[in-house]
Amino acid sequence: MNVEYINPFIEASQTVLKQIAGIDAKLGSVSLKNSPYTSDNIVILVGLTGKIRGQAIFAMSKAVALTIASGMMGGMELTELDEISKSALSELTNMILGNTATILYNKGVGVEITPPSFLMGDNMQISPSKMKTICIPLLLGEDKKIELDISVVD
Repeated sequence: MNVEYINPFIEASQTVLKQIAGIDAKLGSVSLKNSPYTSDNIVILVGLTGKIRGQAIFAMSKAVALTIASGMMGGMELTELDEISKSALSELTNMILGNTATILYNKGVGVEITPPSFLMGDNMQISPSKMKTICIPLLLGEDKKIELDISVVD
C-alpha cells in the first residue's frame, strides 16, 4: 500500500475523535499484521472500493467503546453498549472514513466506503484474504487504544 494513503486515515481519525468525542488520539507505532490475527471484542468494519480496495477495521475493547460513546454523548457515563451507543460508534467510523475519503479525493485518489458493520464478541479472529494489513494504533491515554487496521488488495 502506498504510504501516502495512510496519513489521511490517521489525520481524519485524530480530527474526528477530537471534534466529536473530545478525545485526543496519539499515533502509536504503525506495523504490518499477518493474517489471521486476533482482535479486541468490539470491531467496526467498513469496506473500501475505488482506487483503494479492501477494508478498514476499527478494533477496541468494550471499555474504550464506552469511553468514546460517553464522549460523543456529552460526557454522560455509560456502563453498557446499548443500540444508541453502538449506532453512535458506527456513525463515528462513518465520519472518520468519510473525511478520509475526502482527503484522498483532494489528492486525486477516488475511494468510496460501505456502511459500517458493528461486531461484538470474544476471541474474534480476522482473516483478510489476499490482502496486506497495516495496523495504526491510536492511543487514547495510558491504557486505552483503538487499532485501525487497513487491509488492502495489492
